[in-house]
This record gives sequence, structure tokens and C-alpha cells, in this order.
Amino acid sequence: MSQFSLVAMGGTFDIIHKGHLTLLSNAFDISDKVIIGITSDEFAAKKGKIPINKYDQRFENLTSVLTKEFPNASFEISKLENDFGPAVLEKEVEALVVSDETSIQGTILNELRAKKNLPPVQVVTVPMLLAKDGTRISTTRIKNSEIDIDGNLLSIDK
Repeated sequence: MSQFSLVAMGGTFDIIHKGHLTLLSNAFDISDKVIIGITSDEFAAKKGKIPINKYDQRFENLTSVLTKEFPNASFEISKLENDFGPAVLEKEVEALVVSDETSIQGTILNELRAKKNLPPVQVVTVPMLLAKDGTRISTTRIKNSEIDIDGNLLSIDK
């Protein structure tokens, strides 16, 4: 039996990389079911992100990766129009899975849940996965051709 019945996590999931898989793996390891929020195109733009893939493609790519990498996992994908989506509203959500880069979101989420008279969630922080050069794996670095999706260096002058 898992530590939690239901946890939430979110991201843009533009180019799915090893860091995303680590976050997802941690979420599935501790929970029976995971709600995964994917930022909408509009919300991504508000956050200053310019995804290569539109929401529908990101949804399709994530669904494909989830069914391949985590065949027995129970999940639900939700479109995020704000930072938290269902994690604010659903009483059943017990934890928020975040990277150390986004861990402050847990504090903000619990403040929002308190205003709605919902119990606080536990914040589960997963350390950022590092590329071969010791710097974090990120979609931006992949788009810039610095690293591949596994964190291997692509540029010889780095």
C-alpha cells in the first residue's frame, strides 16, 4: 500500500526529459493515483514560457510516455490554467510533488487550501536531476542544444 491515495504535480511537459521521469516516478512510488497538471498554452505564455509543442501535443506525448514508462500507474491529466488546478479544490489530494526549484509552491498551495477550509497537503520535494556537467536538466537547456533528454552534454565547448 502506498503512502498516499492521491497526490498532485504539474509542469509544462514540453520536451519530456529524465528530470520529468524522476519526478513522475517519485509521485507514482508514493501514491495510488497521481493528478498531473499540464500548463495550458495561455498559462505557459503568462509564465513567460514558449513551448515548442501546443497543449494537445504535450498531452498526447505525456500520455504516451506514462503508458510506456509506468504501465500500471493510475493517473489523471488536468489542464492547468493557474499554478495549482485541482490541487486547490480537491479535498482528497494529500500531497504535492515538486522539485526543489518549485518547493515554495507547496506553502502557497496550503495557504490557498486553508482559505477554502481544506486540509493542508504534505509537500514532497524531489531533488533536481543533474546533467553530466553537474547543472540541472531542463527543457531550456535541451532546446538550446546544451544537453539531450538524458542530461548528456551535446556541445563540445561546454
